[in-house]
Amino acid sequence: MSGAEAAGEEAGAALEVPGLRPLTPGSNDASPDEGLVEDLCLVDERAVEQLTEGLISHYLPDLQQSKQALQELTQNQAVLLDTLEQEISKFKECNSILDINTLFLEAKHYHNKLVNIRKEMLTLHEKTSKLKKRALKLQQKRQKEELEREQQREREFEREKQLTAKPAKRT
Repeated sequence: MSGAEAAGEEAGAALEVPGLRPLTPGSNDASPDEGLVEDLCLVDERAVEQLTEGLISHYLPDLQQSKQALQELTQNQAVLLDTLEQEISKFKECNSILDINTLFLEAKHYHNKLVNIRKEMLTLHEKTSKLKKRALKLQQKRQKEELEREQQREREFEREKQLTAKPAKRT
């Protein structure tokens, strides 16, 4: 026997499981499905349990670690989502504060406009009051001058009347 054949036999011997019959070339040359039921009947229940336990014991620790890691990731993700929601709400508050600040600035601007309009109205009121007083004084002065002219005319008329010759009364 060569070294490769010996290694193949050892590998075949290492793969033998109690309760399973070894596959030999030519034993099942027909279709792969033919004799399947017969093969299933020949499988030992104890061997199936041992294989199942071995498979589970081999992969279960890794699967449990993966499950725990996934749970931690899920928890971390939930924490990150909560933190993100809090940050979003902070940004919304900042935006609303900026909107409020804008409104206050606008209100201050319009308040200043109103104050300026009020000052202008007071100034205009003072000017109109002064103009009314002046107009009243001027009107009174004109009336006085007119009265004086009228009186002067009457005096001149009386004087002319007195100066005109009067016919003497005949007695």
